[in-house]
Amino acid sequence: MPIADFPRYPLTFGPSPVHHLKRLSQHLGGAQVWAKREDVSSGLAFGGNKVRKLEYIVPDVLASGADTLVSIGGYQSNHTRQVAAVAAHLGLKCRLVQEKWVPWDDPLNDKVGNILLSRMMGADSRLDPAGFDIGIRDSWKQAIDEVEKAGGRPYPIPAGASEHPLGGLGFANWAFEVAEQEKRLGVHFDTIVVCTVTGSTHAGMIAGFAALEELTGVRRRVLGVDASATLDTTREQVARIARNTAELIELGRDLRDDEITVLEGWAGEFYGIPVESTMNAIALGAQLEAMITDPVYEGKSLAGLIDLVRSGDIGRDSTVLYAHLGGQPAINAYHRLWN
Repeated sequence: MPIADFPRYPLTFGPSPVHHLKRLSQHLGGAQVWAKREDVSSGLAFGGNKVRKLEYIVPDVLASGADTLVSIGGYQSNHTRQVAAVAAHLGLKCRLVQEKWVPWDDPLNDKVGNILLSRMMGADSRLDPAGFDIGIRDSWKQAIDEVEKAGGRPYPIPAGASEHPLGGLGFANWAFEVAEQEKRLGVHFDTIVVCTVTGSTHAGMIAGFAALEELTGVRRRVLGVDASATLDTTREQVARIARNTAELIELGRDLRDDEITVLEGWAGEFYGIPVESTMNAIALGAQLEAMITDPVYEGKSLAGLIDLVRSGDIGRDSTVLYAHLGGQPAINAYHRLWN
């Protein structure tokens, strides 16, 4: 059914702000770069892109009669922090599995940043030594079983909310939000750049902009910059979620291969470990625009955008929209990068 007909529980302030990155655009000497700021879209524990996904999942949570949200991520997961925030907002309990997804040697890695915030909000956050994988995890299934055995009524939310059947709807709607903001601002974004790992943010955008193309005839590029370092797995998951979301919103056609683009080159060898291009991008965004990005996600997608503009892969006549998905609370766990 049309995206507007799906139940949505408001968790954001409204449309996330869009602004021109004038100094960055001038410095790069190519396309005009704008940013859409999911990091300031909500008052729930510093916001972020997962809040927008959860707006479409919460109605199902409430209808289910669940009393406990159960989710999973790394020690510094932005997603689990946002699930904890939504649980607190709704008056529900929250059980989180925090796996060691990032081989980052720091004694504070499991004590500060996102995990600290989740615990402040009352989440039962437990560490697990398992490494990174974007798929369904046994540790998460076990946590669901434990809640049930203790007499609770769990509602399972997978990593990034991506494998949830409704996980792509938030960013399908984001595409329509962008189109309305373009009208007000008098601009047109021909290229969208977004970080992709578990995939539903990127996939939702693909489905949403495809639906807009059917309505308006306007075609855009949606470029996902891989930060997973498991490129083939992420590409497959993005394509699958995008097609599922397109079917949910009744696109009426299959997605073209050229609509599903996941770019490699900026992830490095390991998820969550910054490389030189990450640090350079973080510095550039901070020093030119006071726009803070993190070493796990946004530093890598911003690095991709910078290189694509400099190389001319995003042309000088383009107006590009950078999707800033949040993630800054994790910076505390990477403090020694700036010492």
